[in-house]
Order: sequence, then C-alpha cells, then structure tokens
Amino acid sequence: MISRTRRALRGVAVATAVLLLSACSGLPTTGDVQPGLALGASPEDQDFLPLASGPAEGAGPAAIVEGFMEAAITPADNWDTARKFLTPDLASTWRPNTGVSIDISGATRSFTASVDDDVDARDGDSAEVRVRFDQVASVDATGAYSEAFGASNSAFVVVFDDGQWRIAEAPDGVVIDESRFSRVYDDYALQYYDQTWERLVPDVRWFPRRATVATTIAQSLIGGAPSPWLDPAVQSAFPQGVQLARDAVPIDPDQVADVALNRAALGLDATTLARMRTQLQETLNAAGVQVDQVRFSVDGRTLDAGVVRVTEDPADAGSLVLKDGEFGALVGSEITPIPGVSEEILGVTQPISAIDVAIDGSHAAVLLADGHVYVTGEDGFNELDARASLIRPSMDPYDYTWSVPSNAPSALQAIGSDVSPHSIAGAWPDASSVSAVRVSADGARIAAVVVIGGERWVVVSAIVRDEAGVPTELGPAEPLTQLDGGVSGLVWLGADRLGLLTDPDDRMVLTQIVGGPGASEVAPTGAVSIAGSRAPAGVRVLSADGGVFARSGSAWSESIDGVTLLATRAGH
Repeated sequence: MISRTRRALRGVAVATAVLLLSACSGLPTTGDVQPGLALGASPEDQDFLPLASGPAEGAGPAAIVEGFMEAAITPADNWDTARKFLTPDLASTWRPNTGVSIDISGATRSFTASVDDDVDARDGDSAEVRVRFDQVASVDATGAYSEAFGASNSAFVVVFDDGQWRIAEAPDGVVIDESRFSRVYDDYALQYYDQTWERLVPDVRWFPRRATVATTIAQSLIGGAPSPWLDPAVQSAFPQGVQLARDAVPIDPDQVADVALNRAALGLDATTLARMRTQLQETLNAAGVQVDQVRFSVDGRTLDAGVVRVTEDPADAGSLVLKDGEFGALVGSEITPIPGVSEEILGVTQPISAIDVAIDGSHAAVLLADGHVYVTGEDGFNELDARASLIRPSMDPYDYTWSVPSNAPSALQAIGSDVSPHSIAGAWPDASSVSAVRVSADGARIAAVVVIGGERWVVVSAIVRDEAGVPTELGPAEPLTQLDGGVSGLVWLGADRLGLLTDPDDRMVLTQIVGGPGASEVAPTGAVSIAGSRAPAGVRVLSADGGVFARSGSAWSESIDGVTLLATRAGH
C-alpha cells in the first residue's frame, strides 16, 4: 500500500489560462447572440476556464484518481474529460451534478492506494484508492451553497482493463478547490415572488459556467423549488406539474428565449402566464443572460403571455449624512434635505446613535443616546420602543420598524407606523444575543448577527406575513458564515449580498453572498460605521474623524469629511 500527498500530476497536464469557452470554442465572446449559438446558450461574456487533460498512457491507480478529481475543473460537455478516467459502464452512470465538495487546495489532498502506481498489472486486477481532503463548503444537487468545514474522505475502485487503469466505482459529484471554484462555477439568483406577488426575491444557486446556462437556470426555476429556509416567504408562478418539454432553451438572434412547456401549461389564465414569463425573464436577466423576451410554447404553439409589473428598489439618492447642522442625501458636495425628516432630525437635542430612512423617504427610525427607538416624519417625533439594550433599528418596505434588545433575540418586534408593536414568533430561539439586524429591500428576508452556543454567526431568515402584510414570524435561521469577533455594522449590498464592518481589533469589510462565500478587505483607517447600497460597489464607510469613504477601484477614497453620522436607507 502506498500513501502520498498530491504531487505534480503524472497523468494529467493542467493548462491554466487556456482560452476555453465553457461550452465550446468558436462562440462569440462579446456582442449580441449570433446565429449558430448552442441551445440554451448565454450571450453574456464567458470567462476563460482552466482546462484539464485526459488520462496519460500507463498512469497508475492513484494518478488516475488524482487526474479524475482534477478534471472537475472542466465541466464542458457534461464533464467529458473527467469521464475519460472512468470505465465505460461508470462513465454512462456517473452523475457530476449531484453536488460539489469544495476543499482548501488540491495540494492538501492525500491519496492512499492499495497498489503502487509503478506495479505491473494484468487485465482484471483491481485497486482501492482512498482520498482525504479538507472541506470548507459544499453545493448540493439544487445548486445551494453552504459552509461545511472538516476532513472528508472518498473511496474509489480502480480496475486494470485493456492495458490501462480506469475507475470502476466513484462517488457522484465533484471536488474542486476553493481557489478555482469561482472560476468553474458562478452564482445565479433564481427569482421568486414574495407573498404579495409584487416583489421578486433572489435565491442564489451555483451552476457550472457554460454557454448553456440558460437551460440550467430554466430547469432549476421551473422544475425546482425555493431553498427550504426561504420557502415560507416566497412563491413561484409556475404551477405544480408545469415542466420543460425539452432540455433546451434556445435563444435566437433577436434575444428571444424559446421555452417549450408540457401540456400542463395549456389553459393557464393570463395572470399566471404573465407572472411565469416575468419570473423567468427576470431570472435570466439577473443571471446575465441577455434576453429581451421569454416566449412560451406548447406543442409548437406559442402561448400568449404578457408581463406583470414588479416593485423595484429605487436608485440610490446618495449617501445619507449628518454634517454641520444639515441632514440629507449627499449629491456631489451638496446635502439635499429629506422633506419631513431632516427638520425633525435636526431638532433632536440629544446625541443620535443611528438613523434608518424609509425607502420612500417619508420617515425614519432613529436610535438615540437614551437607548430608545423613535420614528420621525411628517407626524412628528414618536417613541416606538423603550426597552433596554436596544440595537440599531431596521425599517422594511411596509413601514415597519424592526427592533430587538441585544440580550433577548427572541423578543424581536416589528412596530407599525401606528406605533403598534407586533411580536415576531420564531426569532432565533437558540441565540443568546443579537448585535445587528437588517431587513432586505423586498421585505421577505432578515439578516442578523447572533451568538449561538458561544459562536457568532451571520444568519438569514424568511419573514412570514399575514394576509394584511403584518409580519408574524421568522422561518428557521440559515447560517451564512461564522465570525471570529463582533461587528460594528450589518447592511445589504444589493439583493443578494451583505456587508459587515468588523470590530476595532480587526477592522475589515466583509462582503457575504447570501447563499455563497464571502470576501474581506481592510477597512479605511478608523472605520466606525457602514452604509449599504443597491450594489457592493456602493458601500460607504464612516471613519472616526468624520470622513466618508467609498470604493475607488481597488482602494478606498474619501468623498466628504466632517460628517457626524452616516445614516442607512431601508433595505440597504
């Protein structure tokens, strides 16, 4: 028996930075869709992918398994390269799409084989190969991502046939190291309706980068379901039983996606068809698949499907700042007051700890130095919550202010514009403390930083509302990432990303995908608070000396100084 760690491959030459389009070469990489594009192809620019080679002549058992795992970086043609390492029987049944195990590095994998690579073999001989790797995350068969730390093991059976070793038994799925995962897979946000049918809510999935991603997305949206944690707050327009009639979604030169449905789609009413078209069309556009229209058909006959109007997050009006006796939106070097809000804010006599302005700018939730939460607007300045140890409030698009004591997570309340509190059931029952909460712009999700079992986690939950739109409970908390220390701020950076500012000992800005990995960068010197935006590039950070910093390329750039407080906007 031999044991080894991963060395230079003896059966696989890996060519990185190969100009390989994920489905095939020769497809256009810029511009509109051209005639001849593969069925279900995306007209968006395709990133270059690494290319793995097939098995080398005479490669031994461990090298064959090593090469097979390395070939996971090349998903083209349904992982055709990886299948070359398998026996014909296994090649026809192996299912790479059942999931992905993401490990630290291919260099840390260890291979233990019952037969040395250099041993002479005869047809019919077999060997066992065991692989150990350090897992950090996983993607399941639906494309859902989750952190999963720990040592993992996989077992393979390799047989010698016709003078070559080939894998006869292997687990389904693939293993990819985290440094190359985002080059092989990309995040795509499936869109589901909220409980009112008025807003779309993203559900991030991870699929291989390839030109036929439009087909993959359509299959997942039409034939799948929302992630379990999100399901209580969303719904799909596609009725149960409606499926794709063929495993292809061609996009013609006019950027029309032709979606053939089964006969269950016949007889659907106009509203349902319009919602279906809008849901799929917006999902494809969010994924970067440039389509002007989704066209449904059954048995070759086009269905008359319109579109419905959905509420969109309004454009950012500029950073919201309190500076030198002015409060409002910073546009250029000018501060534009917010009617009905700015005057009330400036009339407050005690120090202000936090301000969260409603999406429409009609009012704002305010945390004062006395620790109480207030609402201010045209109706004046009214106290909403006077409980002890309150954290920064968060407003939602339905004019509810969310407030909770740091030491009592389950005491979460949503307080209406009529100053009536509504207790929220199921609010982090296992948490001992909460340091930040933030409701998304769609009002269907709430992110939080909580301590569970002595560990600090960033979690997200679905918000369940009754028929009148009143929030009543939270769905189960979905853990996104574990934190080593505390945070000074939690915001939304677009519909599917969070921004966090860590505590002073380790001042970092963390951008966390809701349903994906996170990335961190050093925060500006003296950073004390953070404000979100419609996109990660719009994040703003306030320093202790009053400077507001924004991203400028790969660095932070100060946009204004002398700011006393950096406010947030609801949903950001």
